[in-house]
Amino acid sequence: MRLILASGNAKKRAEILSILEGLDVEVVAMTELGLEGPEEDGQTFEANALKKARAIVEATGEPVLADDSGLEVDALAGAPGVRSARYAGEDATDADNNAKLLAALDGVPAERRTARFVCAAALVTAAGDEYVAHGTMEGRIVETARGRGGFGYDPYFVAAGEQRTNAELAPADKEAISHRGAAFRALRPRVEELREG
Repeated sequence: MRLILASGNAKKRAEILSILEGLDVEVVAMTELGLEGPEEDGQTFEANALKKARAIVEATGEPVLADDSGLEVDALAGAPGVRSARYAGEDATDADNNAKLLAALDGVPAERRTARFVCAAALVTAAGDEYVAHGTMEGRIVETARGRGGFGYDPYFVAAGEQRTNAELAPADKEAISHRGAAFRALRPRVEELREG
């Protein structure tokens, strides 16, 4: 069975392949098919995930996995939230977004830098069945970037119970506790059902 991933992010695809290991499922990124996702203008992570999945199902006629995730910082009233990837502007880089985050948190003491990564993952089938699962990773924002792994805000995020930033964690260690890992693991039984027909 082939599943289309509504993303072109190679690290995200690798994470999902790991979660679906053991299933006879091919995961193809939408970018490999020359497709682009719709504008992510929903007010929630779930709305954006479903919008992406529905659009790619319509384009391909195949089942699609999609997610939307981001960072919620308590001291910033939940920002950057659904705008995490575009926090510093539509064409913002990870460096731009991190710079804006650090500026917004300037002067905020360590104990008030609590935050969480949030993910909504969606599986939409060609028949129109829709499944959504959620995951969160609690933690805090540190002042100095550490580590070379991960992406986005990972160099500044330390998960609860960890001393290392997400960017310092081995991919398997991060996946075991990540918001995206939790959400996609919750969808795995649905993928199994779909594959078994």
